[in-house]
This record gives sequence, structure tokens and C-alpha cells, in this order.
Amino acid sequence: MFEHGIDLHKRSVVIATVDTAGKLLRRTKLPARPADLLRYFDAFEGPQRAVVEATGSWYWVADLLAARGVELRLAHSRQLKAVASAKVKTDAVDALTLAQLLRVDLIPEAHMISPELRGYRDLLRTRLRLVQKRTSAKNSIHRLLEKYNVSVPGDLPRFAYFQASLFEDQIQLLTSQIKELQQLLQRDLIPDDDVQRLLWIPGIGKLGAFTILLETDGMERFPSPRHFFSYCRLVPGASNSGGRVQHRRSKEGNRYLKATFGHAAIRAVQYYPEIRDFYQKKLRRKNRWIARTLVAKEIARIAWYVLHDHVDFNGTFKGVPLSRLKQPEWPRRASPDA
Repeated sequence: MFEHGIDLHKRSVVIATVDTAGKLLRRTKLPARPADLLRYFDAFEGPQRAVVEATGSWYWVADLLAARGVELRLAHSRQLKAVASAKVKTDAVDALTLAQLLRVDLIPEAHMISPELRGYRDLLRTRLRLVQKRTSAKNSIHRLLEKYNVSVPGDLPRFAYFQASLFEDQIQLLTSQIKELQQLLQRDLIPDDDVQRLLWIPGIGKLGAFTILLETDGMERFPSPRHFFSYCRLVPGASNSGGRVQHRRSKEGNRYLKATFGHAAIRAVQYYPEIRDFYQKKLRRKNRWIARTLVAKEIARIAWYVLHDHVDFNGTFKGVPLSRLKQPEWPRRASPDA
């Protein structure tokens, strides 16, 4: 078995290869080109494994090695620093460290999203960036109005009005792009059985269902709801030492799922009396942020069971039947414009 450690950059790749005994067989720097990478791996006969750090450019390496039958592991960047901190840190040292950690199965792995969902997930994240840009353009117009103490862009001075018109053009373009992107996602994802199940859960709409489906990439990888809560950043981190228990905020996990379940909690409290009662009960002892997170956690629990067991939502919240459910015509399998 040959173990390869890959230190990947935009223009170059450093690869170190060791055998089962840990002996360094080869270490080299290559241009970040598929042909050069394939030539390197073709020089080794027999079973091979490789590991690359989870950066923003691992897609092409994963596809390339999968086509060659080389097993690839994705190393979790933050956890890897704790395992493999070194006084001397160079690309060559990093590549060799990755190879040695892979050899003894000590790679802290990050999830590698399935190729068939990768494009949809990235498209959904692109939609969020477009929405953020549109919001920024709207805020820029409001700041111009505030600066000159007027209520409509037509009352702005000449150059300020020109700025506002540019922002309005951006808003129209971004709105058109967001709509086109959503139609593509809805056309392909609405018929999915798991999306149809998620749409019945309180507070979860189309975009929320898409986010949960694509960001989890299979609920089977979470052994219990507690693991899923942690991944969704719905429970605090811990810093326990010497018998002292301390909770702390942590950015570990998926921020997109955190936002999705947080939004679902707001809508569920707004429209479902039983969930509102639960929220108000928690609000008497907790602040509103914690109370809302507790609602979000229960919605995430429902989503875990629905996707993990592939069952329909049973219409209850914390064992209490809901007096209000979504209309029978929802969820829709109709056209994106429905």
C-alpha cells in the first residue's frame, strides 16, 4: 500500500509518498495540472491511498483520483492543526506529515460531499451570496437617502442619484439571477422524496428543505440526533477541566444549517400555538436567543428522524399533536412557478 500526502495550492502541488513501514519513497513539487498529477500516481503499481487538506480547491483532485481508483481522504483543516503542529512548517513537511498520518489512520476526516449533490449545494450557497449582495445594494441606497435627508432617490442631488440608479440596476439584476437559480433548484429537487417529507415540518419551506437535504448529504452519517445538533451548531461547545464545566460558543459545524433551523424556529413559533407555548415556557427561564435555539433544536430533531428513518412527519411537537398542519396541497410537486 502506497500512502500519498498532498499539499494542494492554486498553482502547485507537493506530494509525499511513503510505504507501509513509513519510509519516504518520493517527494516532489508539481504544477497543479491533471496530467502531471496522473503521471505521478501512475508511477506506483499496487493499491494506493491519498489525503488532501480540505481547502476550496479539492474537487478536481477528488474527481481525478476517483477515476483512477485511488481512495482519497479529506483532512479537516482545523483539527489537523491540533494533531500535526510543527515548529518547521513547509509544503514539503506538510505533505510528508499528511502521508504519515494517513499511514497510521490518524487523519481527522472532513466530510466529502457526494459528487451528485455537490453542484446543487454550491448553487444554493451561491444564491445566499447573491441575496447578501442585493441586501448590501439596498442598504447603500438607504444610506444615500439618509445622508441627504430625503425619502426617494428622485430627490437626491445629481451624483448621488447616479449612485442610487447604479445600485437599483444591481438589485434588478440580482433579483433576476436569484429567481432563475431558484427555479433551477426547484425543478430538480422538489420531486425528491426527502424534500417532500421535510416540507411538512413546521417552519421549513422550500429553500429550508433544500438546505437541509444538501448540507447533510445523507442523515445516515449522524448516528444520533445529538451528533446532528452539534453539526448544526445548536448546542454550545464545552471547555471542561479539573472538574469545572464551562460552555462556550463555537464556530465548529455548519453555519447554513444553523441559519436554516433558526429561521424555521421563528416561523414555527409564529404559526403553531403548541410550539409558541413551548417557546414562551422556555422564555420564562431563558433569554429569547436560548429559547429560540431550543425550538430550533426540536425542529432539527424532527428533521433527523424524518431523514434518518425515511418516514413522514407525524404531526407532533415534543409529543404534543399540532392543532395546525400545512394544507393538503403542500408540499407541491408542480412546476417551479407553483
